[in-house]
Amino acid sequence: MDQHVAGLSIAGSIFFMADKVAVFRKEHFNAAHRLHNPMWDDAVNEKVFGKCNNPHYHGHNYELIVKLTGVPDPATGYVYDLKLLSDLIQENVLARFDHKNLNLDTEEFKDLNPTAENIVVVIYHILRAKIDTHYDLHLRLYETERNFVEYPVQ
Repeated sequence: MDQHVAGLSIAGSIFFMADKVAVFRKEHFNAAHRLHNPMWDDAVNEKVFGKCNNPHYHGHNYELIVKLTGVPDPATGYVYDLKLLSDLIQENVLARFDHKNLNLDTEEFKDLNPTAENIVVVIYHILRAKIDTHYDLHLRLYETERNFVEYPVQ
């Protein structure tokens, strides 16, 4: 393989080491929640949140997609080791939220309505604290097959 000062030549194309690449890790967790605003009466909560305000809670099979963008390491070719990213998500997100009642079993949602919007922001801040800031971090959280949220907005 030809090596150039500016980058690597592979099959006649030049790839510059400063080019950013995005890598993705998809994880799955199950959790129950109830959407409810304690400042409102039952009628208002029912009107705003509908079935999601069920006092006995309801659950979702969440799909989380974590996107990291960075420059591949010249020694490994990796932007980020996806096994390490998987372990990080397992230890800091899935262990915390999988098979939990978000309202009752987690500190993060004791006083925060566990909407998909709030869940993705909470997960972002958990992961952001663990991943070096020279990586761009972006999350997509599917609450259902057709309903999903992203953070931060790009």
